[in-house]
Amino acid sequence: MYDPRVFTYFDIDRVITGQPFDEAIAAEVGRLGAQRVFLLVGGTLSRETDTVDRIRTHLKDRLVGVCNTMPSHTPIDQVVAAANEARAAKADLILSVGGGSVTDGGKLMVLCLGNDVTDMETLRLYSSHGDRETQAPAIRQIAVPTTLSAGEFNKTAGGTDPVRHVKQSYAHSLLVPQAIILDPALTLHTPEWLWLSTGIRAVDHAVEDICSIKAHPYVDGTAAHALTLLDRGLRTVKANPNDLSARLDCQIGTWMSMIGAMAGVVKGASHGIGHMLGGTANVPHGYTSCIMLPHVLRYNKPVNEAQQQKVSVAFGHPDREAADLVHGLVAALGLPTRLRDVGVTREQFQEIAENSMHDRYIPANPRKIAGPADVVEILEMAW
Repeated sequence: MYDPRVFTYFDIDRVITGQPFDEAIAAEVGRLGAQRVFLLVGGTLSRETDTVDRIRTHLKDRLVGVCNTMPSHTPIDQVVAAANEARAAKADLILSVGGGSVTDGGKLMVLCLGNDVTDMETLRLYSSHGDRETQAPAIRQIAVPTTLSAGEFNKTAGGTDPVRHVKQSYAHSLLVPQAIILDPALTLHTPEWLWLSTGIRAVDHAVEDICSIKAHPYVDGTAAHALTLLDRGLRTVKANPNDLSARLDCQIGTWMSMIGAMAGVVKGASHGIGHMLGGTANVPHGYTSCIMLPHVLRYNKPVNEAQQQKVSVAFGHPDREAADLVHGLVAALGLPTRLRDVGVTREQFQEIAENSMHDRYIPANPRKIAGPADVVEILEMAW
């Protein structure tokens, strides 16, 4: 329950920044006393870099299993399969290294292991629309993110039902990783489009927090500084991909963009519709924010113009519209700005709209969304 008088910190022990990821992993595994580590790693990192070898060099026989096959949008059947592998290996710690789908996969593996979930049908029961209460997991996670989606800083995880084609949310206070390692050098392997677009995802977190119906004064400050760091950092990385200082700016900005999640500040329709664009239309997370956020800002402006002014100030242009500033950043980074750019058709609008109405953020949108027709109106704006 949201209470602006109470700020609750998540159960993250520590965030390590700017250290080589393999050395930081070894130190954290030692600190936590883990003896049987199961690694969930991005497929590209596993196949095309020495990431796994570097981890194995440090952990030696404490690394008891590796899964490198988690697809985008974290299908829950694949989560259960990976969790069953970790259970068979008697893992006592989950280590995730990769993008947002891998991070969420690790969190959902923690849920499965802590609740004896061994099949997809049972995992469905623990979603926000299920009827089973999640028990506190005994096994925790270390996360080493390589994108800017920021899920590692949240106690919720998203998983896509491959049968129903719907993104579902899962939550528990101990699903948040116990330790988070931010190494900008590791992100040099991240494709440019993915790095930049997930950076806009972090921008989306900060903007919708500032514009929230449950805004928080502390979060207004952290979100504003997040926008300053992300605007500067993303533009610099676009110009010079090898600038590690700028990449760390992006990572720190992403971290700060998630303070609102800790405070219980609710997001709006950019997140709510974005979840369904991912689960229903297979649009990458970052692209959903690139496309939807400016249009949601325009849709909401009649009811929250003063809050949007704070967004403009954070971008350093108080005389310009927040929607135009976000759109300008997206365009400057060479990212898609229209739904047609990412293969979404008008024929999909009704399904996307109907599914969006089940997302927890649609009722929290600053301007009331009464039904699927209102969502279709926003989708048409973004077409």
